[in-house]
Amino acid sequence: MRKTFFIITFLITFSIKGQHLISGTFSPAKEYSWIIAYHLKPGTQVYVADTAIKNGEFSLKLPEKSTEGTYRLVYAVPQEEFYFDVIYNGNEDIKLTFDSTQGLTFTESKENILFGTYFNEMNVLEREMISFYSNGSTDVNTYQELLKKYQKVQESYEKKSEELTANQFIKANKPYIPTEYEPIQDYVRNRKKSYFENLDLTNSTLQASGFLTDKLANYVFTALPLDQLEKAETEKEIQANITTIYEKLKGVSDTYAFHVLYTLWTQSSGSDFNDTSDFIYNTYLKPSKVASANKDIIDKIEIYNRLRIGVVPPEISWKNGDTQEKLSTLKSSKNYLLVFWSSTCGHCLKELPALHEELKENKNVKVIAVGLEDDEVSWNIESSKLENFEHAIALGKWDSEYAQLYDIHATPTYFILDENKKIIAKPDTDREVISFLREN
Repeated sequence: MRKTFFIITFLITFSIKGQHLISGTFSPAKEYSWIIAYHLKPGTQVYVADTAIKNGEFSLKLPEKSTEGTYRLVYAVPQEEFYFDVIYNGNEDIKLTFDSTQGLTFTESKENILFGTYFNEMNVLEREMISFYSNGSTDVNTYQELLKKYQKVQESYEKKSEELTANQFIKANKPYIPTEYEPIQDYVRNRKKSYFENLDLTNSTLQASGFLTDKLANYVFTALPLDQLEKAETEKEIQANITTIYEKLKGVSDTYAFHVLYTLWTQSSGSDFNDTSDFIYNTYLKPSKVASANKDIIDKIEIYNRLRIGVVPPEISWKNGDTQEKLSTLKSSKNYLLVFWSSTCGHCLKELPALHEELKENKNVKVIAVGLEDDEVSWNIESSKLENFEHAIALGKWDSEYAQLYDIHATPTYFILDENKKIIAKPDTDREVISFLREN
């Protein structure tokens, strides 16, 4: 079940005061079997402990040397999607309930309950402010009452949390509160202008949680003009915000700055803002002083860039009799289908003949089948059965040039290209290939 609730938490080093438990329940019980705890650090995380979830219940004993801070509880894979964060202050046990539809609730933990309640109340006020402006209201009295609520909640929770580390987050989250009624254009402009007044980007407690990266990402993607913008115009505004963030990050470590910018890259690419993701990569990530120490991330980005929807993929060449063929020089087809397969792959020997039969009368599709092989013996036999396909071979299988260029980890893998040889789809099965080609 996907993450349905995310609570921002914190990290602060302090002397341990005994061994404590994080325990609780998951529902529906049958959907959860294991939980892993990580201790968050600025820009990274460290494994702490794990335990089984039995009949929907778990009890995770933290090691005696566990220090105060943010602990990320992962309950499924992929880990970057199925998790929530909790506060561990070294003084209390934590009890919680997690429901796939209702989200996360703390039943015991002063820090977590107060922290969560504060943000819930602030979210309610935020929706009231949005509703006020969305409805076109200009009622000054109503507006003033809303400002008083904002001020009261903020001051109340700052006081309640004085002895808690959560106080740092509550103060850092203090919103822009006008002193009097402002038209929406003025409100939006002033809110953006004051966004960083209470944020200390060098604060290690804030860095070692999702709070700071979430706040920075929120600025980048939501602090935009109210005017209706085309996608290209929106991306220019986002890139200007990223430039502002980069300037603000100059006081932090290169490692943490890289982490923030990679987070922004991930969100940009996930939102199909490819001009922006390229801007982040080429301007900040690739030239970073810590790029070589983050080679896995750089490699991941470069793989994404050369295989994303809308790009021309890497060249493929093969022999057709005595003629040297290339993907780039093939002509006169509405679509091109790249199939990475192996003559020793059971799934391939089932899917490719079916695909071959389905496409044999289709003159609008040219198929290039790339065999990832250890040798040519079985490939010669199996490829000869697929006479309507163009055939290339990549000796070395998973370590071959094409397996590396196209990031192939399973066979068969499919890419559909348009008439200009740009990637337009990455179906998972032969049936999905056929369905896509019929609909497009």
